[in-house]
Amino acid sequence: MPQQTISPIAARPPIVVLCGSITYWDQLTEAALYETAAGRIVLAPGCNMNQPHPLWSDPARADRIKAMLDTLYLRKIDLADDVLVVNPGGYIGDSTRREIDYAHSLRVVP
Repeated sequence: MPQQTISPIAARPPIVVLCGSITYWDQLTEAALYETAAGRIVLAPGCNMNQPHPLWSDPARADRIKAMLDTLYLRKIDLADDVLVVNPGGYIGDSTRREIDYAHSLRVVP
């Protein structure tokens, strides 16, 4: 019976996290498409709270979800090798600025 060799595990593709205002959801989605097609693992916003949804229809619940998502996004940056800031027209809001500052503190510089 022939010997079967097991190939070594391929190197992990780089992980890129997309930062930017949810206002630019379409541009974030497009950036995710291009980054994925380039062979990168993409971490991106998973909720567009600018669009109506039962999960955040109650203002108090929406505030709790927003706070949780802000923290979750910092954990995504923890995992990233690179940060790509999606900011059409140069717009950087408070949340995106906080994410960029956090990435700088980790030396995952956008």
